[in-house]
Amino acid sequence: MKKVYVNDKVVSVPDTATVMQACELAGEEIPRVCYHESLSIAGNCRMCLVEVENAAKPVASCAFPVAEGMKINTKSDKVKKARKGVMEFLLINHPLDCPICDQGGECDLQDQSLYYGKSYSRFEENKRAVEDKDFGPLVKTVMTRCIHCTRCVRFLDEVAGTHELGAINRGEQMEIASVVEEGITSELSGNIIDLCPVGALTSKPYAFKARSWELIHHDTIDITDGLGSNLILDEFQGEIKRVLPRFNEDINQEWISDKSRFSYDGLDVQRLDKPFIRDDKNKLIPSDWKTSLNNVTGLLKKYKSDEIAAISGSLTDVETMFVAKELFNSLGIYNLDCRFNGSNFKINNRTDWLFNSKIIGTDKIDKLFIIGCDPKREATVLNARIRKRWLSGDLEIITLCTPNDLTYETTSLGDDVSLLSDPSFLTDIKSFFNGAKYPMIILGDSILSTVEGEKIHSIVKSLSDNCEIIRDGWNGFCVLSAYASRSGGLEIGFLPSKGGLNVKQIKKKISEKKIKLLFLIEADDFDLSDLDIKSTKIIYLGHHGDKHATKAEIILPITAFTEKKALYVNIEGRPQFTKKIIQNKGIAVDSWKIFRALADNFNLKFSYNNHEQLLNKIYKLHPEISFINQIISSEWKSFKSSSIKLKTLKSNFAVVNYYQTCPVTRASNNMANCRKRFLKKDESKFNG
Repeated sequence: MKKVYVNDKVVSVPDTATVMQACELAGEEIPRVCYHESLSIAGNCRMCLVEVENAAKPVASCAFPVAEGMKINTKSDKVKKARKGVMEFLLINHPLDCPICDQGGECDLQDQSLYYGKSYSRFEENKRAVEDKDFGPLVKTVMTRCIHCTRCVRFLDEVAGTHELGAINRGEQMEIASVVEEGITSELSGNIIDLCPVGALTSKPYAFKARSWELIHHDTIDITDGLGSNLILDEFQGEIKRVLPRFNEDINQEWISDKSRFSYDGLDVQRLDKPFIRDDKNKLIPSDWKTSLNNVTGLLKKYKSDEIAAISGSLTDVETMFVAKELFNSLGIYNLDCRFNGSNFKINNRTDWLFNSKIIGTDKIDKLFIIGCDPKREATVLNARIRKRWLSGDLEIITLCTPNDLTYETTSLGDDVSLLSDPSFLTDIKSFFNGAKYPMIILGDSILSTVEGEKIHSIVKSLSDNCEIIRDGWNGFCVLSAYASRSGGLEIGFLPSKGGLNVKQIKKKISEKKIKLLFLIEADDFDLSDLDIKSTKIIYLGHHGDKHATKAEIILPITAFTEKKALYVNIEGRPQFTKKIIQNKGIAVDSWKIFRALADNFNLKFSYNNHEQLLNKIYKLHPEISFINQIISSEWKSFKSSSIKLKTLKSNFAVVNYYQTCPVTRASNNMANCRKRFLKKDESKFNG
């Protein structure tokens, strides 16, 4: 630690601290435009000038290291004059269009001009104008406003890893431009909107929709992937107008994916707002709740318990799966599964499906083996965190059955799953992990959905034991799922029991015409394309008229995640709540209430009648998810597999359509525009 003096106040700072950090520890506010805590230091703007004793002129505090006994002055006349001069230069070519700028009201340049700039302008020359750039369907550009802070350039270089922006020309003619005129293809591109300190980069879908001071801010979570990124949803007149990241160091830090940020417009499109039943003419007609629930009750009574199955989808909340399970089990129905994609493996305890190191654990790993997943598109923010660790130079990465376009260097071991059963291959993996302090294996849920999924899970668990991936204070066995509902469904046991059928077995029984009634709870991604479902009646619960709605016998409308308080558990086992922000569409209801109402139709006595009572019941039976926003660790159970042989299966498990992965994103016009713009290339780009 070093002692420095800031305006005659003594503070102790770390040896590697900068003058700006010392000033902030002393409680002094330092203006800055180009500096950002999560990016490298550029020193472009010079707004952070301070006076240091014995220095010939004011120094840029963001880039100047502290020295023992250094005396710093942030309030001298010299500093004030320097800052006013810098601000005058920043505003020389900046247009005076604050009234029509979407950044107005939350603009760093606006604020700093007021507090640190002059109250008048001395500039009488012509201002420079810059042609706007096409960065794609998400980021709007007004490049005349750009002050060349290079935050966007550094973000894409350092965090996103796509290197798509740079500076061209010199001096007054300098411009920020894309390397290739195809727009910004990064799945994190929306974050440059937050980083831009002026109105040069703003949200294209949000353009001219509302002013910042009119918005009501709501804290919630993201459900487009399994991370549970923390969000701020901005609402105006009952509509979601904008989505921003909410800082959480343990999960998403201050970034969110483009899918999280821009898919909100899908919440107003193609919505189901009333029940529908299929009439004698095979047409879906509007109905009411009483008639619809009575029809469902009649169908449940009509068929035998082994002829009925239920599958939950990627957006289903914990409460719904819990009540549905209790209802179906009470009726003797055990053909239940939350793993709609066919993922299958033996479960001993929670460590078998969790991201056991926690997301923040990626910040210290030194050896990483990625198997059968696409972290860049399945968990975009997690992928950026892995890249950050890789940039430190202390991380070595190998991959198997993984795309080769990740944002960090990897050594690919091939795309053949069967290598995992080769003894010499496993010996090489063990050698790779030798000497690692924090080793990690990321096993994709995608590869577990293959025919060899159960065997692969067993082999990787055994490999984790043999390579000492699990040790005191560290568990590096991590399963990566792309679905918000998956961990919650596994936690409460929405799984087959007492001889019930899993998803793959249910599909087989459907093809054999032995499943007569199928409940699809937001399970539009359950693949029915190759099945003859004429003998199977479908009860569809959903908030969008998505893939399977038209095939349903009865459609029951439910609320989306912005219209209810609901519990979700992320990949690391962290329970979090969504928030009710906007009103229900039509007469749609929270999905758990449908199964509670059906229980009344069967005269079943459940011990809860409202959401609070239901949560108490869930917490009592599943205490590991009763601590909101906390992670309860589970003890690892060692597994030693005998020789297991895998069939040859070659795939890199790349996500082909990143932008449309659930009913909300498929209904989103913003996501459709991204797919049209960025996914026009042949799929071969994923295969190198």
